[in-house]
Amino acid sequence: MGEAEVPREQWPEYMVRTQAGDRQAYASLLHTLVPVIRAIVRKQMDDEVLIEDVIQDVLLTLHRVRHTYDPASPFLPWLMAITKARTIDALRRQGRFSRREVVEEEWVENVADLSPARNTEHQESREELYGFLNQLPARQRQIVENIHLQEMSLMQAAKEHNLSVAAVKSLLHRALNNLRRYGANHGQS
Repeated sequence: MGEAEVPREQWPEYMVRTQAGDRQAYASLLHTLVPVIRAIVRKQMDDEVLIEDVIQDVLLTLHRVRHTYDPASPFLPWLMAITKARTIDALRRQGRFSRREVVEEEWVENVADLSPARNTEHQESREELYGFLNQLPARQRQIVENIHLQEMSLMQAAKEHNLSVAAVKSLLHRALNNLRRYGANHGQS
């Protein structure tokens, strides 16, 4: 049984009901908002997999910040601000991956010119990275390797591990916090 579409003028009312704990109102509102979020994101990017990742990220953010919605304010601008912020975050991450790919390609092309000392440095930093990764619990390590080393999308990693996208994001978040902590502790020694 599908959810009923919530008319746009009732979105604020449904969010207030959501804030009060009405699960049915929340489900109906989210069902209605997904195509709206998709349309907003599509104006900024055309990668379908990335669009779906951003939609999931927006839905998670909405869930996390739903208590911040002020019923005295218009709903759509609030939703658009969240959606645009998550879209920009995704585009920035994608840009970092693209720049990293270019740097990696240049490195591969110049590998023959590297001195033995530079090869040793690169090997040591790789070993250090894998040393940090090996300190993570197995599931967290697998998620980090899938997302950041194999460049899988959140959706692909979720499917690979038979998890929800939210569970993958949670594991990734915990893993990155652990890696930061390991890195900070390593830097102090």
